[in-house]
Amino acid sequence: MARAATGWTTEQVLELAPDAAGARAARSLARASTWTDVGNNESLLWGKCHGSSKDPYSVTVDLTEPAFQCSCPSRKSPCKHGVALLLRWVDGERGYHAGSSPPAWGRPPARPASSPKVPADPESSAKRLAERLRLMTGGLDELERWLFDLVRTGTAAARRRPLSAWDAMAARLVDAQLPGLADRVRAAPALLAREDWTEALLAELGRWYLAVRAWRRREDLDEDTVGDLRTYLGWPRRTEEVLTGRRVSDRWLVVGRRLDDDGRLASQRTWLQGLDTGRTALLLDFAAAGASLRRPGLVGSILEAEVAVYPGAAPSRVLLTGDERVTEPATALPGAGPIGQAFGTVAAWLAGNPWSDRLPMTLASVTMLDAPATLVDAEGSGIPLSLRFEPWTLLALTGGRPADVFGEWERGVLHPLSVLVDGRIEDL
Repeated sequence: MARAATGWTTEQVLELAPDAAGARAARSLARASTWTDVGNNESLLWGKCHGSSKDPYSVTVDLTEPAFQCSCPSRKSPCKHGVALLLRWVDGERGYHAGSSPPAWGRPPARPASSPKVPADPESSAKRLAERLRLMTGGLDELERWLFDLVRTGTAAARRRPLSAWDAMAARLVDAQLPGLADRVRAAPALLAREDWTEALLAELGRWYLAVRAWRRREDLDEDTVGDLRTYLGWPRRTEEVLTGRRVSDRWLVVGRRLDDDGRLASQRTWLQGLDTGRTALLLDFAAAGASLRRPGLVGSILEAEVAVYPGAAPSRVLLTGDERVTEPATALPGAGPIGQAFGTVAAWLAGNPWSDRLPMTLASVTMLDAPATLVDAEGSGIPLSLRFEPWTLLALTGGRPADVFGEWERGVLHPLSVLVDGRIEDL
């Protein structure tokens, strides 16, 4: 597998394509002799691609994001020309003028100066906040009555409730500006199809009721607990607000990344491990479906960066505050231990934030067993793998031998995200 000096691989570049057709087209263009005026420096690639149009397309790739710019009319982001240009560079194609200065068409577009902000009217802001709090309180009061009715008739009756009943409650929560909780209610009927549906449903109902009770006592709670509650309910914080809070500088190892796409919104969860502070942190990014997400370093790379910390219990959600520098790749997964130790850490995190549903786990010397797919450590303890995880890449990389694995614990199962093989962390 080709690997450039930056650590990019052909497979990782193809993953940036918005769909399979775009990846195939980019592969074809990367091999074709249709490129001229190609060049690169430490942070940019540029080139012109001659296609069916009269004039060649001007293509630029900013390697620090990565971000793509092309003069073609395609609505896909990145387009096939941008992916092809990056592929040519990663595959070591000749013709690049390393260290040269980009032509005018190859420079990133100048960012417009931000327009001066109009100071917010304190009185209007206070009224909007009061109205939101009123709506949220009313929505949670209605959810409590709905929960009491559900429990009074018995959780077994929940299986006979039509989907419309769950959707109606979720819609009411959306109206009350509680979108996070609304998503939970809307997704709850899926729990009823599980073998352990009674335990799963009761635990979910308990988290909803805990949110209702915590909201009423929010004035007595500490900042981190309120932060976790806001996240669970779906009340986001402004970026400017986060940037004025706590900050941490460290050498951050990118230990795993997970992408989700529901057809409307793409989300990316990037887990970081502070090599100096020992802090575990999460970068969470969103983009409209079809748009590209920023990738702050490849899995296995180390970032020297400062992050702003969202209010909340560990592991913290963070936000990159500015420039970050990618250093040498890591050769180990820090904090790896037996499965029992990992469950102890998860239990401590859940005690701090009972609304968590995805938490990181780093397991040492685990072997994958099939039917059902399970990871087993040297002590004989095991953890089942998520049904949504395709195990073949993990099996191929490890050859069935013990290896250190990083993943997300999610309601009793593990979704592996990376594995340490021959001193190199591989993205799964």
